[in-house]
Amino acid sequence: MLQNEQTVSDRIQQKLDELTRAERQLALSILENYPASGLGPLSALAKDANVSVPTVARMVQKLGYKGYPDFQAELREELRAKVKDPIAKHDSWADTVPSEHLLNRFTEAVIENIRLTLGQIDPVAFDKACELVADQTHQLFIVGGRITHTLAEYFFLHMQVIRPNLTHVQSTSNTWPHYLLNAKKGDVFVIFDVRRYENNTLKLAEMAHARGAQIILFTDQWRSPVHQLAHICLSCRIIVPSAWDSVATPMLLLETMISSVQNLKWDETKQRMEALEDMFDQTKLFRKFT
Repeated sequence: MLQNEQTVSDRIQQKLDELTRAERQLALSILENYPASGLGPLSALAKDANVSVPTVARMVQKLGYKGYPDFQAELREELRAKVKDPIAKHDSWADTVPSEHLLNRFTEAVIENIRLTLGQIDPVAFDKACELVADQTHQLFIVGGRITHTLAEYFFLHMQVIRPNLTHVQSTSNTWPHYLLNAKKGDVFVIFDVRRYENNTLKLAEMAHARGAQIILFTDQWRSPVHQLAHICLSCRIIVPSAWDSVATPMLLLETMISSVQNLKWDETKQRMEALEDMFDQTKLFRKFT
């Protein structure tokens, strides 16, 4: 497999919206344990995904393969190419511990997440998202969930320095309707939603969309239901050897966005930073070494 060719995962991601409910269930099952999930017998894959054997056959054809054997051959070729990759063959990232140590396995998973994510991100869409966030003529709303509220708070803190006219929406359903009162057509909502997609977040997105707001969604490789309403969807891979998903890749995109927005509005940002530093000096928030 050539390096610039699409992977099976790439094809699945591009076709997700065109699949039937059962086919989509199958696709998400494959991505859950990719690529090992597709290396066994067809009947085993169907059973694991709780779909019929014909569903598997139909989906692999929709992905552009003649049949399941061709689909599996592509997966095996991906594995062979990965073994030949000098980075994949590297003994360890932390050379003071064995390659099978969690430090190395976790790092390898994060680097693979970053590689796959950057391979799928549309730079034009990303730049457009940054321009929307930087546009101070519209209100910016930032929304996180049970876990992703940490990303939302991090983003909000930096945007406070860069621009005015923004709101951090608390995700609890008994408070966020108050924030929607001020939302109007053209306003921008940056929403963070990864599995296990939250009902409150979807309802908020539906109501914001109904008011004419534009939605920028940070989500995972399976994509939150909010993506159907999003103007721009930034999907990140999040699987690591842990009971918890990783926010390393979403954080990478988020910090890149912060840098881009800062540069787009640097003159205003610089003035705001200078004013903020003066306030810090007056309040003696930070210790000065002279």
